[in-house]
Parts: sequence; C-alpha cells; structure tokens
Amino acid sequence: MAAAAPPAPVPPRWRLDTFFSGLDDRELQGAVEEVGAEAGRLRALCDARDVRGGPPRPLTDDDAATVEEVLEATNALLARMRLVGAYLHAHVTTDARDAEASRLQARFQAATAAVGPVLKRVEAWAAAVGAEDLARSGPVASDHAFWLARGARLADHQMSDAEEDLAAELALTGGRSWAKLHGELTSTLLATVDLPDEGATTMPVTEARGLAAHPDGAVRRAAFDGEVAAWRTVEMPLALALSSHRGEMLALDRRRGWDDPLAPALAVNNVDRAAVDALTAAVVDSLPAFARHHRAKAAALGHGDRGLPWWDLIAPMGTPRRFTWDEAVGAVIDAFAGYSPGLAALARTAVADGWIDAEPRPGKVGGAFCMPVRDGESRVLLSFDGSFDSVQTLAHELGHAYHNTQLGPRPWLQRQTPMALAETASIFCETVMVDAGLRAAGDDPGARLAILDADLVGAAQVVVDIHSRFLFETALSAERGRGAVGPARLTELMAEAQVAAYGDGLDPDHLHTHMWAVKGHYYTAFYNWPYTFGLLFGLGLYAEYRRDPERFRAGYDDLLGATGLGDAAPLAARFGIDIRDQAFWASSLAVIEARIDEAAALMAATPATP
Repeated sequence: MAAAAPPAPVPPRWRLDTFFSGLDDRELQGAVEEVGAEAGRLRALCDARDVRGGPPRPLTDDDAATVEEVLEATNALLARMRLVGAYLHAHVTTDARDAEASRLQARFQAATAAVGPVLKRVEAWAAAVGAEDLARSGPVASDHAFWLARGARLADHQMSDAEEDLAAELALTGGRSWAKLHGELTSTLLATVDLPDEGATTMPVTEARGLAAHPDGAVRRAAFDGEVAAWRTVEMPLALALSSHRGEMLALDRRRGWDDPLAPALAVNNVDRAAVDALTAAVVDSLPAFARHHRAKAAALGHGDRGLPWWDLIAPMGTPRRFTWDEAVGAVIDAFAGYSPGLAALARTAVADGWIDAEPRPGKVGGAFCMPVRDGESRVLLSFDGSFDSVQTLAHELGHAYHNTQLGPRPWLQRQTPMALAETASIFCETVMVDAGLRAAGDDPGARLAILDADLVGAAQVVVDIHSRFLFETALSAERGRGAVGPARLTELMAEAQVAAYGDGLDPDHLHTHMWAVKGHYYTAFYNWPYTFGLLFGLGLYAEYRRDPERFRAGYDDLLGATGLGDAAPLAARFGIDIRDQAFWASSLAVIEARIDEAAALMAATPATP
C-alpha cells in the first residue's frame, strides 16, 4: 500500500511574542500607560517652552535648545507608539472578534490622541520662528530640516490649538469610530453563496470575494451574487458611516483653509498638483487599452462583445500554476536573488523569524499590508490562496518590509514616508516577481497567459479601478458638501465612476455598484491615487534598473532610505525622472500596454471557456 502524501504546509501565522507575551502581559499594560504618560510629558514640555504658532519672530537661543529636546522626545515617543500600536493592530486585524484587543486598542488611541495636536503645534512654531533658522540651530534640527520645512508649510492649514485639540478628541467618537464600524462590519459580515455543487453555503464575505478568482465561472457568478446580497444587508449603516466620516472631513478641511478635498492628500504625500495632473492625464489616455484587454478577456470567456461582467474581472486565464506555501516562498526568494542577495536575505529573515501571517481564517481582515514595528522589523499580513496573485502579493509586501529595513536606522520623524513613495519598493519587487515568472514560463502559452493575466488584473485594479475610486470620491465630496448621502445615491455614484473608468470593457448591466461599501480606504481621504503613482513610479524605476543595473543598485537603497526626507519630485530626479512630465507616466503605462498586447494575442488563440 502506497504511503499517504504528506500534508501541504499550512500558511503561517506571525509571531508576536517577541514583543509582548500576550494581551494580558503586564509589560504591555504598562507600555500603554507609559505611552500616554510620555504623550503628556511632550505636551507639558511644549507648554513650558511656549511651543506654539504665532506671528513671525526671530530665533532665540532658547528656541535652539528647545527644538533639539522636542525632536528627541518626539522620536522616542513615536518609536514606543509604533511598537504598542502595531502589536494591538496585529491582534485586531487577525481576529475582529477579540474584544480585549479592541478594548486595549481604544484605550491606546485615547492615550495618544493628544500627540497629533502637539505635532501640529510644533509645525506652527517652526513656521513662526522660521524652519530654515531652526534647522541651522543644532545637529538634531539639522537632521530634521525637511520635516521642519514640511511642517511649516502644513502649518498654514491649522486651526487654533484649542480647535485642533477638540478635533482630535472628537475624532475618537467621530471619524475613527465610523472607520472602526466599517472595519468590524466588513470583517464579520457573512454571505450566503449558492455554490453549484454544494448549494447555499454561508461564508465570510471576504471568502466570497476570494472566489472571484475561482476557475469555475459558475462559482464566480454565485460568489458575486452572494457577496452583493450581503453588502445590501448592511448598506444603511455603512452609508451612514461613510457619509458622516466624509462630512467631518469636509468640515475640518474648510476650517483649515484647504481649497478642495484633494489638496490635503497632495500635501501630506509631498506631491504637487502638476505631478498628479500629469499622472491622471496619462491614466485617462491609457483607459482604452485596458478596455481592449477586458473585451478580449470577455470574448475568451464566452461573453461576446458586451464586455466583462464584474464577476469575471479577475477570472484566471491560461493554465495557472498553483503554489504550496513553501513553493511560493521559494519562488519569491529566487526572484529576489536575481536582483540582489540583500533582498533575498530579507525574504528569508521574514519567513524564518515569523514576520508573516498568511493563513486565511474567519475574523481576519481581507487584503494585505506590511507594518513596521521597530528598527527594521516588520509584520506582513496577507491571505494566501496558492495563486500566482498570492505570490505577487507576498513579493509586494516583502518589498515594503525591505523598504522598512532601509528606513530602520533613521529616527521616526525621518521615516514618515508618504503613500505615494511608500509603494516604490513594493511595486519594484512585484515587477521583479512577474519578470521571473515569465522567464520561468518560457514559450508555454498557457503559463505565459496565466502570469500576464494575473499581472494585468493587478495593473487594472491599480490604474483603472483606482481611477474609478478617484472619480467616485471626487463626486462623493461634492455631494456630501450639499448634504447627507444615502446608499442609493452612493450606488449611483459608484456606477457612474465605474462606467467612466472601465468604458466598454465592462458589461454595463453587471457592475459592482456596492464597491463603496467594500473599501475601507475611503475613510482616509483620497487614499487610493498614491497606489497608481507607486505602480507607475515603480515601473519607471524598474526600467532604469534594466538600463543600467549597477548604477541603479548603487543608488536604490539610498533612495528608499530618503523617502521621508524630501518631496517626490527632487527624489525622482535622482534617477533622471520628471514626475511632472506626462511622458514619464506614459512610458510606464507603455510597459503595461505591451503586456496587454501579448495577453490579447494569447487569448485570441485560445478557445472560449466559461
């Protein structure tokens, strides 16, 4: 009798006991208390030294001493906050039902609520005293010259100290609570899916969404129908949450003197409007190519010329390879080794030291993220399903972890990388992974199509779907400025945005008009466009790497370590990239369009399949 095959390795859960032994650890309880005390001491220091905004005045010797002390105290506090906050976030995101983790997280957020307003006071003080003069006044201030200058710019959009304090306190029961409600509802929501061979099956809505990549078209359709039905059951509270959160944001923006809702997102991302306008123009020009890809995929799946129904947007094509967890890790390490030993070593460390939580399970949030914890150490969350897309996601998130290692030696105020640049290393690593996969596929048409399609699914999400989210969010802000927005109108706005972005690549009768309920990103205003920036910037960097590998390697780590030290345009200029030039973005999109051409040719040669 043949021996039974050994069980497939289970995707891992991350290790947290290297930080604290558990939620009942007295050290954790003390750390939450100490963070609150440190926040109070920082505020008291700023009160005692009169660190606050006001009319312009000359720098004094006292100011020079104060800025050194305040910056060192702030960095120490932020390091402690990151450790405690990341530990609690790791518990909440892997088990939304953990009441103790939620309680401690709420306590931590309350204890640190004053930190934001205090930092705004420091920024306003830098504007009054002169950021350049402060930066010349001592070694610590000199190291934080960009942070001080950026803070002085943002200080032009601050309310009074009392108003900023009140806004931070009210956010605990306002904006943060609306966002938390969305997270708790979506992570515990169940869908009933009428599976072809099993009948009505109840599962987490995140699991139903995961079936969108199932090889059986009937399963994909059933999962989509069940998912949308589930969102309808909670559309009223989710609409109330989104509308209320957006109303709070608009009110604060108005009182802070911002011209429009996008302006704060540009400022905090260190990107100017000229760069985003150039990016957006290039994206709009590329939409017909993506629509052509979706029509080709619709024809290959037997939908004729009506475009893709939503449930088939990420349907697998070709002959996708399935990966065990160990195979996925091996593929990523091999691909990374083709770029540099250091990148491959980082992946090995992340696996060996328990940085990764990849096991899908009830109560765990969907999506994926990487969060820094301390020094160069990170924790990575994803839901591994054996697909090449999961392998790409692993490479993507480990790219973030590598970025964190380059930022690790810097104090925390210098590590604050804006979203637009935070995707630099992750997209680069994902591109490395795709190229390695295509080389391994060789001339096998089914294998090549599977990899190309998985890559184009991701690119379409980041370019086309995020453009639809940008259009939706712009319309939402305008509507909410006139009054509350209910679920019916949110659904209409989402449909309009999807039609505008996807064009005739989607079947207009089968959109996902409840996508506004799915995404937690809307609880951070205009959160999504930096992903498009990051994808295309990362592709541009990869092109620079291919042109001159040695020169690129010599400067790449330095670039990653400096992403919190400058505006995006001068950082990009280090590699000869002008992000205000539409041609740069168009050249990155041309890489994607070449993949669209190859995938279309392969699909045209493949018989239509359901």
